[in-house]
Amino acid sequence: MGLMPVADAAFMYAESREQPMHVGSLQIFELPESVGADHVGELYRDSVAVSEVAPLFRRRAHRSPLTLGQWTWTEDRDVDLEHHVRHSGLASPGRIRELLALTSRLHGTLLDRHRPLWETHLIEGLSDHRVAIYSKMHHALLDGVSGMRLLQRSLSTDPDDRDTPMPWAAMRPKRERAGDGAGDGDGGLAALPAAGLRLAGDLVGVLPTMARMAEQGLRHQATALPGQAPKSMLNVGITGSRRFAAQSWSLERIRAVAKRADATINDVMLAMCSGALRTYLVEQDALPDTSLVAMTPVSLRGEDDGPDAEAGNAVGTILCHLGTDLDGAVERLEAIRASMRAGKASFAGLNQTQATALSAVIMAPLVLNSVLGLHRVSPPPFNLVISNVPGPRDPLYWRGARLQGLYPLSIPLHGQAMNITVISYAGELQFGIVGCRRTVPHLQRLLMHLETELATLEDAVG
Repeated sequence: MGLMPVADAAFMYAESREQPMHVGSLQIFELPESVGADHVGELYRDSVAVSEVAPLFRRRAHRSPLTLGQWTWTEDRDVDLEHHVRHSGLASPGRIRELLALTSRLHGTLLDRHRPLWETHLIEGLSDHRVAIYSKMHHALLDGVSGMRLLQRSLSTDPDDRDTPMPWAAMRPKRERAGDGAGDGDGGLAALPAAGLRLAGDLVGVLPTMARMAEQGLRHQATALPGQAPKSMLNVGITGSRRFAAQSWSLERIRAVAKRADATINDVMLAMCSGALRTYLVEQDALPDTSLVAMTPVSLRGEDDGPDAEAGNAVGTILCHLGTDLDGAVERLEAIRASMRAGKASFAGLNQTQATALSAVIMAPLVLNSVLGLHRVSPPPFNLVISNVPGPRDPLYWRGARLQGLYPLSIPLHGQAMNITVISYAGELQFGIVGCRRTVPHLQRLLMHLETELATLEDAVG
């Protein structure tokens, strides 16, 4: 299959017991009233009875002296689905609390590198006639947008549809095309010189943008640059243990605030996070004097990429001043709006390769900190990652079960002890907050603070 692209291989190099590099999702389904007691068992048996596994789910990471130590993808021709797909049950009373505790434990364990890098857990015993699915895949395999496309492929907008395929089921034969697949575009070791020349040309185009960003950062307070973030309780070493908190908010509420404040929905989401983080840090007596800086990923995928573009990572990065040093909710929203506009302007005129290269420059200090342990002595490039992934607008169903909740789980790192990821789904924004269990105490309190901040913004903008 060839060498992994650099952006994908970085997740393999950075992985350790303390920082597993997989992303996940927790899906909660309401079962139809008509199903029998063994319905979940039947779903599990269908899940492991797939005869042909899709190529993405057969990819296994490999490196050896023959690859000069570089990570490559190989194909597992005998995938053991009973290893990858697991059937679990919650102890009574099967509340969301127990589900989140189980999800936290599952998200803290490493994937087996001797197998394809994914797992799915079918979880029954949830109250109110519901079932949950926790899935995780290594970040080297896909990013958030491609993960959403993969999920939607296995769900339906029709509540009567009982034939939706499992995500790992092969859909149809795919033609081999130059540049397709995981690392195929790299063409193996022989293609490295030509790829290097192309990349060098693209990097030349990034230099003026970097100079412009630096100049703007010196003249305009709204432009955030790497290294401007203050040291905080979130920017320390972590353990491999995780805590997960999740909740949904009405998209209509957030849209109304955005409209009245001449902001975007993403701006308001970031303002909710800003106010919640400020309150949380005040409770911990750990609020820095200067504003926290968030790294906010932006997708570089085009709308016409199509379903085949489901592997790998195509993500740019914007740094945003969160305004946590400001007292007023409206003032924080205005600071975020100005910072995001300045960040988006920095990508103007860049192609995807150049935008990725610019983002790599921004992310390089984080990689060095997390891999080499430099977070102990160097300032953080930013304080945390806050992602907003567009999801399905219409309600979705899995073999008759309605998808109620779709909560993302991402990756804390050394020097980045908390991650907030948001997905839009069926008129709601669904927040998933993951933190190091030991480093970030009482993480679930952020959910209450998010609601308080949204209500404050609603009152403030009228």
